[in-house]
Amino acid sequence: MDTAQHDAEILDQFTRQAEPFVRRHAHSNEALLQLMLDLSGVGARDSVVDLACGPGIVSCFFARHARSVTGLDFVPAMLERARKLQAERGLTNLEWKQGQVAALPFPDRSFDCVITRFSFHHFLEPAVVVREMKRVCRPKGTVLVADVTPAAAAQEAFNHWEILRDPSHTRALTREELETVGKSAGLTFRGVAEFRLEMGLEDLLGGSFPKPGDADRIRILFKQDIQEGTGRLGVAAFHGGSDDPNDLKRTIRLSYPVSILAWTNPG
Repeated sequence: MDTAQHDAEILDQFTRQAEPFVRRHAHSNEALLQLMLDLSGVGARDSVVDLACGPGIVSCFFARHARSVTGLDFVPAMLERARKLQAERGLTNLEWKQGQVAALPFPDRSFDCVITRFSFHHFLEPAVVVREMKRVCRPKGTVLVADVTPAAAAQEAFNHWEILRDPSHTRALTREELETVGKSAGLTFRGVAEFRLEMGLEDLLGGSFPKPGDADRIRILFKQDIQEGTGRLGVAAFHGGSDDPNDLKRTIRLSYPVSILAWTNPG
């Protein structure tokens, strides 16, 4: 996939996902946001930039703890939803900017902390993005990435069904690959935290826009995965909720492995 085609997929998917994404994530997983905050070390004097900020969930959370937060996203509909969330939460220390993560529209050394969540599996060139994150981070500042990180043994199958679900998905990296990307950019690894993000398969599909027929292909893959008990899809799929074992659409749940990695910019 070339850059123009990929940008078109991102624009299409996330224009439509703006509202469903908020419904799925805005009022849950406070524990994940707190892990990110703790690992970042952000305090009341710090300026933060949230890359691929989407509907502003992470930006608004960090704005309660930082001096200022800038949210950047490529998709106008996401930024519009982010401004709405800011207004709903009565926050004044936020600003929003449209732009590309691979060529950030900020001067060198602009921020004390550079963060991004659930974005790296959409990037065509993760190493380029990390170098840009380092560039706009002040010396001794923090670069933080939170993303899904399948185990190496499940990585191929994980990426296969995720591309079916969301055609803008490129490739989810393992935790070890993310560490390597940061090291290659010249960042100093500081720490990592792990998290499990649980949700229902139908809730996930309901907030996504797969191509015709692909949602049913995903359901079949999950049914097989649970029956075989291999966990090869990388998300520990299981039955939950309904007492009817045949009601697969309503009972399949999954648990995403998420890693939060923090580096220090040595300057």
